[in-house]
Amino acid sequence: MTGKKSPYGLYAAAKLKKKRLKFRWSQRDFKIRMLRLKEKYDPLEGAPMASGIVLEKVGVESRQPNSALRKCVRVQLVKNGKVVTAFVPGDGAINFIEEHDEVLVVGIGGTRGKSMGDLPGVKYKVVMVNGVSLDALMKGKKQKPLR
Repeated sequence: MTGKKSPYGLYAAAKLKKKRLKFRWSQRDFKIRMLRLKEKYDPLEGAPMASGIVLEKVGVESRQPNSALRKCVRVQLVKNGKVVTAFVPGDGAINFIEEHDEVLVVGIGGTRGKSMGDLPGVKYKVVMVNGVSLDALMKGKKQKPLR
């Protein structure tokens, strides 16, 4: 029997595993994970969240067909000094954030770690300000500590 496409039989497991591994390298997510590209190029270095210091408040214009100034902040990360732009979610939430505040940023949850919705180039969002949840500040459950 010649020309069999796939190895079969009692002792074929090693060959099947090797073959599967070879084809997995054509999958984008597998290749990124195996070569550890996220750890190399991501400002958060593969971590789910990172703390940073607010440098300035900025308004980012939304993409077509929407028209708005989305409230964002420029944050310098503590761990490596890289500067990222983070979206501040919520109506009037930008008022709870001042310059030089310590904020916690997480990924915004766009496709494959990219930006989300109509925000061009913004991959992160703010979840905490000075150790207090932004959601709790918005609902009036907690006060922002004075430093």
